[in-house]
Amino acid sequence: MDYSNLITIEPDKRGGKPCIRNLRITVYDILEYLAGGMAESEILSDFPDLTEQDIRACLAFAADRERRLVSIPAA
Repeated sequence: MDYSNLITIEPDKRGGKPCIRNLRITVYDILEYLAGGMAESEILSDFPDLTEQDIRACLAFAADRERRLVSIPAA
């Protein structure tokens, strides 16, 4: 998924953390809600400005970042 038009990073907003579509909702916020057991429908109900595509963009963004992490072999 191309999330480049949905995930924005602005130095003066939320400390430069990745946010969804220039909103003040961070990728981390959404991931934390999902990890805590919130259903997508609950998140969308609590944050009416969000869409299913926004949540998918957060997951794609996190997966992409994870892929880029460098593993350091154990000594």
